[in-house]
Amino acid sequence: MSGFGTPEENTLGTILGRRGRGGVPAGSTAGRAMRQASARGASLGTGFLGVGANVLAAIEGVYGLALFLGHVRDYPNVLPVAAAWALYVLLMIGTVMMLAIRGERMPDWMFATFLVGLAGVVALDLIAIWPLGDIGGFATASFSAGFGLLVALTLRKGRELVAAAMLLGITLLIAVLLSTPLTSETAPAQILVVALAVGPSLFGLYVVRRFRRIVQLELDRVLVQSTVAAPRFAVGMLASDELARLDLAAEELLDSVASGRVQLPLPPKTASTAASLATELRLHLIEGRRETWLHHAITESEQLGRSVTLADRGSLAGLLDPQQRDGLLSAVWLLVTDKKKPTASAEVTIGPVSSTPDPRARTITVPIVLTTTGVARNRVDPATWNAIGKVGRFVSSTQNSSLRVEIECVVANPAES
Repeated sequence: MSGFGTPEENTLGTILGRRGRGGVPAGSTAGRAMRQASARGASLGTGFLGVGANVLAAIEGVYGLALFLGHVRDYPNVLPVAAAWALYVLLMIGTVMMLAIRGERMPDWMFATFLVGLAGVVALDLIAIWPLGDIGGFATASFSAGFGLLVALTLRKGRELVAAAMLLGITLLIAVLLSTPLTSETAPAQILVVALAVGPSLFGLYVVRRFRRIVQLELDRVLVQSTVAAPRFAVGMLASDELARLDLAAEELLDSVASGRVQLPLPPKTASTAASLATELRLHLIEGRRETWLHHAITESEQLGRSVTLADRGSLAGLLDPQQRDGLLSAVWLLVTDKKKPTASAEVTIGPVSSTPDPRARTITVPIVLTTTGVARNRVDPATWNAIGKVGRFVSSTQNSSLRVEIECVVANPAES
């Protein structure tokens, strides 16, 4: 029966699915948002990088064609290299047009055809310049094929482009070793042509991966920030989706029983499904009564979930006002996401309240301790101190060569609510 499958993330925030690309858990909030953003017609803005790569390939193609025209009288037989350039131009124009028609998608058959076409370009160019004994000095269409691979930069897996670029580089290197006498005068040109064939794809992949990582971090930060305005006790950021799934599954099961499609007593498999639905619904009800906004911000964040530990037995984080929440969340985020401290981690301990508050008092003081690992006090960004200052008065110290911050957070007395 549809809708009864095991969720990728259960109601307690435990990831059940496999990890997605780039280290993002497949069932986390960031992971789900990444899949939605990567749906057909969207690609996290990498489409703009693809357009830039196409323009770069076109500019280099014009330059390579100009080199060919400048050496046209030097070729023993100009027909193979002319055919190589004609094939290259037709291949690039045809591929770009197909991508525009298909909506920025390059299936396996198109990518294979594209690679075979580039292989033909390289073969024809090498045939034409082989008798000249200087691959680096006369190669034009063959190293332009390396820039041609940029067309698939954002549409295919990185390892596929690396394999294609390395194969092209090895082919040119072998051609150089077999046909070109290496001297102090000819060697630089040979090294340059091999580097130009391999370098664009490798550099392009680096740029795309860094861009995607930046987008993932920003997306994760925005999703986590949404918890600041949540009630004291709340369900997860995507709990509405989970509840909708459970509601649909329960309705389908009840409708099947009411219409007679499923006979009573329920078969063992259907009964097990009904029990699982009831259990998850109960967990949702319980979760909403004991998990604070900070718990969900940490457990549902790809970045914070692997670097931050929360100890808040009294669920006191829910007492913080929006400004204090924003400061605490920003401080923790800045401490563990600095690229200069890849091993940084933090433990957030909230409470317990040291003394029994006076029921007549309008405020109470909640102690918060930030204990870090791999974060030196003198390397903390000034913005982190500003964020901590929003939470309350604090004292910083060094513990095991890492930063420790003790905060006195003044919040409204829950007895007054």
